[in-house]
Amino acid sequence: MPDGTLFDPDPELSEILTKLWELDTNKCYPGSDFQVDLQGYVKSGRALERDRAKYNLFEWVDEEKVFERKTYKTFKDLLDNYELECGEAEVVTPEEKKENVAFVDAIMETDVMQEAHKYLISKGKSPEHVGQFKWQLYKIWFSLVRRTRGDRDQDSSSFEHVFVGEGRDDKFIGLHNWIQFYLQEKAGNIDYHGYFRHSTVQDDEHFRLIALQFDWREEKGKPISSCFLGTSPEFEIAAYTICFLLDRLCKTDVQLGEYEVEIDVKPFAKNYIGTAYIAAARMY
Repeated sequence: MPDGTLFDPDPELSEILTKLWELDTNKCYPGSDFQVDLQGYVKSGRALERDRAKYNLFEWVDEEKVFERKTYKTFKDLLDNYELECGEAEVVTPEEKKENVAFVDAIMETDVMQEAHKYLISKGKSPEHVGQFKWQLYKIWFSLVRRTRGDRDQDSSSFEHVFVGEGRDDKFIGLHNWIQFYLQEKAGNIDYHGYFRHSTVQDDEHFRLIALQFDWREEKGKPISSCFLGTSPEFEIAAYTICFLLDRLCKTDVQLGEYEVEIDVKPFAKNYIGTAYIAAARMY
């Protein structure tokens, strides 16, 4: 948020998302579950600058600890199901459909998603029946859409754009999830260039919010991408789904527990999510 701009949190969103954050026993912690190395500072969030980071952003992630958790394991299973180039048709196999369902089933076992469901029922935005709510989530996140103009192929989905990322021409779009960033960096597909800004509460030892630059396979760059480090898959799905169904679209200030954040959710073709991410609302 630019200097001088008043932080004006949405009270309703702040209340429910803080409740979900506090309920989330699956969130990961810097220094315990993972560690990052910020390295160099990049001056602009508009253009890809010279690489100012010699090493990976993630020094380590305790994979045995993190991916033994059911929602993280089923989330990870989804990440290799997509063609990352816009314009290339997506084909969802029966096995991939099973993986999608397994992920939705897993997150619905958590207190976070159950509370999100109750809240959406109270707002008249979701059906009471759990099975119908799962189907609503499935349609929002996994329905194939046509993102590339002039192309007849269904080449994207809400889940792919937000959590997996996509390539378009010489740019990389989407990808706002720390788990996917770590896995792709580990695989040698992402070259971290440095951070544009990072933020957290002033007395916190570790920051959680970061805006950064990277390039993908030395072919496609992304001048700025925001990640909320350590979030569980179910928390992000719950937060973005609530914002989307309540029509809290575009940038909204939210007091998320001790964090001042900005949540940006944009629709795509009315019934789907075009992009969604959580960013720092202020620079400290």
